[in-house]
Amino acid sequence: MSLDERKYRILRAIIDDYILTAMPVGSRTLSRKSEIGLSSATIRNEMSDLEEMGYLDQPHTSAGRVPSVRAFRLYVDQLMRVAALGREERDYIRSHIGRATVVLQDVLENTARVLGEVTDYAAAVMLPQSKSVRIEHVQLVPITQGVALLVLVTNAGVFKDTLIRVPADTTPEMLAHLSGELTGQLKGRGAGEVPQAVLQIRTDVLEHNRLAEEILRAVAGSASKAQEGGEVVLGGQTNLLKHPEYNDIDRVRDMFTALEPHGKIAGLMAGRAKLEFSISIGPEIGDRAFEDCSLVTVSYHVGNQQIGTMGVIGPMRMDYARVASVLRQAQKTLNDLLNGAQPPPEQ
Repeated sequence: MSLDERKYRILRAIIDDYILTAMPVGSRTLSRKSEIGLSSATIRNEMSDLEEMGYLDQPHTSAGRVPSVRAFRLYVDQLMRVAALGREERDYIRSHIGRATVVLQDVLENTARVLGEVTDYAAAVMLPQSKSVRIEHVQLVPITQGVALLVLVTNAGVFKDTLIRVPADTTPEMLAHLSGELTGQLKGRGAGEVPQAVLQIRTDVLEHNRLAEEILRAVAGSASKAQEGGEVVLGGQTNLLKHPEYNDIDRVRDMFTALEPHGKIAGLMAGRAKLEFSISIGPEIGDRAFEDCSLVTVSYHVGNQQIGTMGVIGPMRMDYARVASVLRQAQKTLNDLLNGAQPPPEQ
């Protein structure tokens, strides 16, 4: 038995209806759709064939059918139609991801929040992988007497910032001088190289300087955090409560535990770090905590180098075509922002 054009048409209609309603789809429901143009009896026969082929499941004897994991895989590979987002949504994504900030973690938190808002699912964005992060500039900014802000600028933007204590008589000119010294020694180095470079700076450039010692410890600490990698920022987790798949309180608790920033989701995102685009459905995700979910991911870049991943998590009946469109727009916006093309100002 093979999938002919009629079976494809019926299967697509079942999946489209199930995505919208989360309810099993019956033959009478499909027979009322003008684009199907088949009797209820004919549709029932075709649905029986599709069930035998492993594309449909029947939750209860008298109920309609629901798509299987195999059906969703066929759908995303061959049947779904990905349309461009409308102008209003494109503008919203562009204007909100990078608004009013150049700090990378803030930008990525905005990205996760916007992805959650626009898709109505949960979203995760992985911070840049440490091997791809290079120091561009170190800036010490006076805040108040005795306190300065250390800003570590990388090729992906401002990666970490840290408040440090400085002697009360430290002048802005002293901080500017130290910023130049540090930038000269650290520019172009990867996060993993910074601790060794700091030792060299301590010996050759800034020996016996208490202020320098404090600053160097902060630089090494920020670089060490960048080197850890695997951290994700999340947005829209509570959106999952809107979907009937997550009505069970025990299921929700397990899901929210898996979606903690250093929980299972971090490993799943890291495992897709080298993929430009991926859709994993149910058991394909590879973790029992997500066996009734789907995860769609795209990468983001600095230049031609892939440095991180963002994704959307939702029920298997998620609107894959829409999620793919939203992620592609977020990817373009984030790539433009990280490579120097600013999004338009918020209207």
